[in-house]
Amino acid sequence: MSSAMIDLILKATLDTLYMVGVSGVISALVGIPLGVLLYVTRPRQILAEPTLNRVLGAITNIGRSIPFIILMVAIIPFTRMLVGSSIGTNAAAVPLTIAAIPFVARLVEGALNEIPPGLVEAAQSMGATPWQIITKVLVPEARGGIFTALTVTAVTLVSYSAMAGAVGGGGLGDLGIRYGYNRFNPTIMLITVVILVVMVQGFQSLGDYLVRKSDHK
Repeated sequence: MSSAMIDLILKATLDTLYMVGVSGVISALVGIPLGVLLYVTRPRQILAEPTLNRVLGAITNIGRSIPFIILMVAIIPFTRMLVGSSIGTNAAAVPLTIAAIPFVARLVEGALNEIPPGLVEAAQSMGATPWQIITKVLVPEARGGIFTALTVTAVTLVSYSAMAGAVGGGGLGDLGIRYGYNRFNPTIMLITVVILVVMVQGFQSLGDYLVRKSDHK
């Protein structure tokens, strides 16, 4: 294998990590609060707002129901307005983030569902405010589940980034299509798949470690 191809593989790997990293961080910063809001605004919860909950739930469900490849194409004008281009890693990070936010939100909401109601009731009986309950009870108790949610999201973003590469997003997906599939080079395809598998395993191992650490606290 030529040094030029090795450089291309390295660049594609870094591009994929960049897309997953940017979209993962932003989706976590937005998705975790959204998931908490979906939980606490339910009927009979500490900040019960049924109308707001229904609106947020509908928006989240719509975001989760759109196939990623269609989402990428549908928001091209928004992507171009935001980053100045509809191709490349920065452009791919936009639909990746939009796809991941509702995904994270529902997973976080699910993690909060696992918390025994008695913990919240005990905090309320001691005069804790809703904000204190969220920050001192709900989020700390759901920490393991939140780490699991972020791990699942990171793994999903790896596969989405490969899909984005097939339509001009760059990264390993683009490399596999252009230099592997289109040029009938099974070696490049195999290398691409192996790197993606290693990447997924790395994210999963890191997530499992964080979950174990959170359970020990």
